[in-house]
Amino acid sequence: MKQIEKKTAEEFGNVVKTNWYVLTGGPSSGKTTTVNMLSERGYKTTIEHARHYLDTQRSIGKTVDEVRANKKKFQLGVLDMQIEQEKSIAPEDIIFLDRAIPDALAYYRFLNLDEDEKLLHALEKVSYKKIFILECLPLVKDYARKEDETAQKQIHQLITEVYNSFSFPVIHVPVYPPAERVDFILENL
Repeated sequence: MKQIEKKTAEEFGNVVKTNWYVLTGGPSSGKTTTVNMLSERGYKTTIEHARHYLDTQRSIGKTVDEVRANKKKFQLGVLDMQIEQEKSIAPEDIIFLDRAIPDALAYYRFLNLDEDEKLLHALEKVSYKKIFILECLPLVKDYARKEDETAQKQIHQLITEVYNSFSFPVIHVPVYPPAERVDFILENL
């Protein structure tokens, strides 16, 4: 697999700086709860696309297991949604993203998928104000989340490595009660 080299803003060239904050972390780290609470406090937020993609496929009669069976197609579907979403957000908007394009790279690596041109091209254009990596909570499985604790830790580590390979500031959000996590994030903007 190709290694993404750490680049400074100048090396990205035509990348537009944004006011976008990414909330990320391994499965069951409280991202969606945190995003929802930020929305309740009046901030712009986005949805997580892996779950949304699964829901769209379920709405046309596919099971989660069927969708997940084709790992590459699933990851590309999620990546396409993430790319389209990020294209639609104005760079000056202050917004909290529930995951972002670099998360796809972590999942590609976790699943041992070759990094295709679409992913690599998308990664060349990313720009975020700050990354908040939420420490994992006890794993809670549901219809969409099938990982075990070992996978949870591996994915979390890969996400951390991927975001640290960029020059964006990274803040690790400790395990606190949800409202305190939101306060911590807002105090560290």
